[in-house]
Amino acid sequence: MIGLSAQLVVLAALTATVGLGGAAWLVGTGYAMVTCVALSRGLHRAGASRLGPADRVTLTRAVLVGAVTALVVDSFGRPAPVGLLVTVSAVALLLDAVDGQVARRTGTVSALGARFDMEVDAFLILVLSVHVAPTAGGWVLAIGGMRYAFVAASAVLPWLSGSLPPRFWRKVVAAAQGVVLAVAAAGVLPEPWTTLVLVVALALLVESFGRDVAWLWRRRPASRRALPTPVAAPAPTSPPVPPARTVPKVPAPVAEPLALPTRLPVVVPSTVALPPLLPVPAPTPAMATRSGGTVHSDWRL
Repeated sequence: MIGLSAQLVVLAALTATVGLGGAAWLVGTGYAMVTCVALSRGLHRAGASRLGPADRVTLTRAVLVGAVTALVVDSFGRPAPVGLLVTVSAVALLLDAVDGQVARRTGTVSALGARFDMEVDAFLILVLSVHVAPTAGGWVLAIGGMRYAFVAASAVLPWLSGSLPPRFWRKVVAAAQGVVLAVAAAGVLPEPWTTLVLVVALALLVESFGRDVAWLWRRRPASRRALPTPVAAPAPTSPPVPPARTVPKVPAPVAEPLALPTRLPVVVPSTVALPPLLPVPAPTPAMATRSGGTVHSDWRL
């Protein structure tokens, strides 16, 4: 409730000095209430009972952003006090460097504090882009709306809500947006130069968001990716088997003479038929010789 009370005091001070209409009061009060509710819920989720030193600095910035919001809404009906608007915006931008230093020196760095600081920065950039758009062109709204477009896209693509690693260049680009928009709101530069610096700021913002989106895309959960249809591995193949050799069929009359016996006959000597022996003639007196009274026969034929 401290933030809401402080916001009401600031709105009352602006009404007393430059005058605020009913719409400015309505928007300024609504902004303060939403901020207090969101901060209370954040503290409850974080298990904290009160704000740390750095969070109080960020809350001060949030109150200043509420004042800028009221001034911008009031400018729709009448010319805005540019000097006051730019001064309050500049103080809020300078305090952006203070809360981080306080958090590191006091050892109170927290996810809640970082988120609170980021949302305050994003809303200030949105409000300033709304103020500059009527003179610079409606395309300037892309600078203030890119953060919220990213949040809306993460509701459709959950992988966009993943945690991003700290990156110094991201902080530089975010701070540059507020400075460039404050300079454009002040009108201190010629119109071509104002357009040029706004284009450069938008290009840097697109590059920073594009890098974060690419980082989240590469690390999105595997279940969200479009996996290719698995292809079954080919079954192991055995060596080719040569076709069985087939014997051509031969007609029966031709095949019978060519048939070979499956078993050769065994020749037994006792079964061999020998030719008949020639008759041996009886010895005669002419074939015999005397030799000691014994008759020898000559077997040589």
